[in-house]
Amino acid sequence: MARTEGDSFELDKMNLAEFSRRTGLSRSRARTLKARGFVVAPHGRCGMRAATTVISGFEGIVNALLSEGVTNSEVVFERIRGQGYEGGRTTVKNYIAAHADLVPSKRRLAGADPQASRGRRFSTSPGESYQMDWGFVDVEDWTGGMFRIACFAMVCHHCGTCYVEFFPNARQESLFIGMIHAFAVMGVPECVLTDNMKSVVLRRDIDGRPVWQADYAAFMSCVGFKTKLCKPRHPFTKGKVERLIRFVKGNFLAGRRFCNATDLNAQALEWCAAQSGRYRRAVDCVPADEHSAACAPAASVLAMTHELALYLCPRRRISFDGFVSYEGRRFGVPYWYPGRECRVNRDGEWLHIYSDDLSRELAAHPVTWGRRDSCCDDQYADVQPVELPTAPVTTVIARLEPPKGKPGFDKFDFEGRL
Repeated sequence: MARTEGDSFELDKMNLAEFSRRTGLSRSRARTLKARGFVVAPHGRCGMRAATTVISGFEGIVNALLSEGVTNSEVVFERIRGQGYEGGRTTVKNYIAAHADLVPSKRRLAGADPQASRGRRFSTSPGESYQMDWGFVDVEDWTGGMFRIACFAMVCHHCGTCYVEFFPNARQESLFIGMIHAFAVMGVPECVLTDNMKSVVLRRDIDGRPVWQADYAAFMSCVGFKTKLCKPRHPFTKGKVERLIRFVKGNFLAGRRFCNATDLNAQALEWCAAQSGRYRRAVDCVPADEHSAACAPAASVLAMTHELALYLCPRRRISFDGFVSYEGRRFGVPYWYPGRECRVNRDGEWLHIYSDDLSRELAAHPVTWGRRDSCCDDQYADVQPVELPTAPVTTVIARLEPPKGKPGFDKFDFEGRL
């Protein structure tokens, strides 16, 4: 209005009818504004509340429900209506919104739970516990083929030092091999945190105690550690290893190709060393330095015994045509071996076949990772059996007699291989 009238515009002398027409206000409202000097002020009763309302007398019931975490207005309305409340639901909704500070947080609600506050992460002392888990990932080889493999992951709970290894499957024998390799690198802790996988625990007894799988119980006794079970996908107990598996999928395997499983595991060891050598703000340290300074001295050193060597060499039954199956491929066994079972161990690009008691190495096959059978070319045999389904592959056959007093597993150069 001032721009329309120009410099001669005076608001105090403006006609009320014209003012009401231009502003859309009523004549009484315009007269009141003119009396106040055209200053807009809040209503005189603004902010005033009645001393008693329709919900007065029921505040104690509503406050008790809010303190228990009940914020559903329909539930509150039905509860107080049974006590004589005659108001409507809107009043109840407004009261709940105005007293939201009485509702406890979800973490406080967990006080009655045996796990107490699940929102608080717990910490452990150096060398006290590791976390382990399986993850299944789809990988691409150098030919562009896609297939699924199992990823074994173990991480130190204290410092975050990690170990990752890939297997064609997640069987119990693969679990034992992965744990032994991880313990050889990181040391043996007091306990291992894991979920309720069938290769570890069978069920719970009537008192809630875990019933361990027999072979896993023997493995724990052989290595010398304990196991604590956690809820699956529960981030407050073993979230580090679950996050590690997701990190492997999104970081390590992203756009990576490899020749075979041996090449993939070699790259995984280099990747774990690089990640453990970086500063982590969550633990405020370099995991590799903290592990070598605090965790490794507190953890036990893995002793390579004959009983432990049996876990590194799974037992296989020899078929009628002289082959053993390992990781989806078949490898030949010399026909002169009289036993029906043997043990196998993959060392890099070679697969070694031993007798059932590890006293003799029967054959060594180069692992080509193809779907063809690897036959056994015995250098001491004059005639090759005609039943072999494929052409023989040149292999290295070792007929070693173990020294007296020493079992045959002394040939394993385990630490040097890692």
